[in-house]
Amino acid sequence: MIPEIIEAEATFVVKWKISIDAIVPVPPSNIRRANQPVMAIAKGLSMALGVPLCDGCVTKNKSTAQLKDVFDFNKRAEILSGAFGVDMKKTGGKRLLLLDDLYRSGATASAIAQLLTGQGAARAVYLLTLTQTRKLA
Repeated sequence: MIPEIIEAEATFVVKWKISIDAIVPVPPSNIRRANQPVMAIAKGLSMALGVPLCDGCVTKNKSTAQLKDVFDFNKRAEILSGAFGVDMKKTGGKRLLLLDDLYRSGATASAIAQLLTGQGAARAVYLLTLTQTRKLA
C-alpha cells in the first residue's frame, strides 16, 4: 500500500499549494522494525515532490513510555518533554513538512513543532499525518 499512500499524499500536498524546503519525518516510536513505514513513505514523498528528505533533522533523545493508552494531552506532553532534539543547522530558516503516521492528541506534533520553530528556528512547519485515531463517544 505504500506506493498508493505516497501518491495520495503527493496529490494532496500539491493541491494544498504550500511551499516547503524539506520533509521531516517524526522519529519512530520505541518499537524497532526492520522497515519503518513512516520513513518509507517520507522517502517516497520526497522523491514524488522533488523535495529533500531531512532525515535526522529531528531525533529522539530518550526512550518514552508507549503513548497508545495515554489519552490525556497534558499527560502525553509530560511524557514527551525532552524526548526530541532538533538539528538547527538543517532546519533554520526553512519551511518544513512534518510527517507522522498517526494523529491522536497532537502532543507529539506540537512538541516537535515547538522545537522546530523555537530552537530550530524554522520559518514554517506544516503537519501531514496518515491517520487519525477514532474518538470514543
